[in-house]
Amino acid sequence: MKAITANSYGDPDVLELTDQPDPKVAPDSVLIRVKAAGVNPVDWKILAGYLDPIMHVHFPLIPGWDVSGVVEAVGMDATEYAVGDEVFGYVRKDEVQHGTFAELVAAPVRTLARKPAALDWKQAAGVPLAGLTAYQTLKRLGVGSGDTVLVHAAAGGVGAFAVQIAVARGARVIGTASEHNHDFLRSLGAEPVTYGDGLADRVRALAPEGVDAAADFVGGDAVDVSQQVLKDPKRVASVVDNEVVGKGGHLVWVRPDSADLTALADLAEAGKLTVNIDTALPLDQAAEAFRRSQSGRARGKIVLDLS
Repeated sequence: MKAITANSYGDPDVLELTDQPDPKVAPDSVLIRVKAAGVNPVDWKILAGYLDPIMHVHFPLIPGWDVSGVVEAVGMDATEYAVGDEVFGYVRKDEVQHGTFAELVAAPVRTLARKPAALDWKQAAGVPLAGLTAYQTLKRLGVGSGDTVLVHAAAGGVGAFAVQIAVARGARVIGTASEHNHDFLRSLGAEPVTYGDGLADRVRALAPEGVDAAADFVGGDAVDVSQQVLKDPKRVASVVDNEVVGKGGHLVWVRPDSADLTALADLAEAGKLTVNIDTALPLDQAAEAFRRSQSGRARGKIVLDLS
């Protein structure tokens, strides 16, 4: 099979298109013919060595954790799926080596769900990591009907999912973003506020009695600002601020979860979850996809299109 590989840590220039052996399929896994693979900031951070202290990374490395595709073979105990099924998933394994930037990927069934028909291959590949991060953060916070939720970086890849999921749960959403993204946030159902100095005052102007929960997808002083406007300062979660636990909140590290993926698929089928594709590139342009992600200028998902 063709795959994107790296033989060492480095910048995107170390990526190359190579021939690799087809993956072996474990008893609890299926073999997927990849149609699209989502690109996330964690992919280039792994390549740069940032996750080396907490995860075993092996070379040659095939990056990528997000995938959509068609089941081509099933393991002897992977009874959940059959050949020909359309699936999508967050294929993060315990060690990092055999990722999704390839024509074929072996994926444990615990990392997969059935692809929603409402999304095309590229859109489906853009959901898993970012969508699960948003979903699991809101679930950790217990966000539900009647809550007012503050979402930091609401126009970003994770934040846009969080806005839609919270709205679908019946919450009121206040989302931080630069002014040129305010109309985009309104289209998702959020009330936009500009981030930066004075944010707490701007949030209080919209919610004088305070907000019920806050989700931080950007870092910096987002947790501190959130606690200034929260009714309960402990009802804050962050995916980037390791100090949030010491401040009484929650740190979220996204997990593969079939049930949560299925919930996201159900929202998409109901028309309550849309996916904006910023850039779609062929497999052999993975390095350019990484550079696009590193720029921080993408509004929407970056995917590799193998369809």
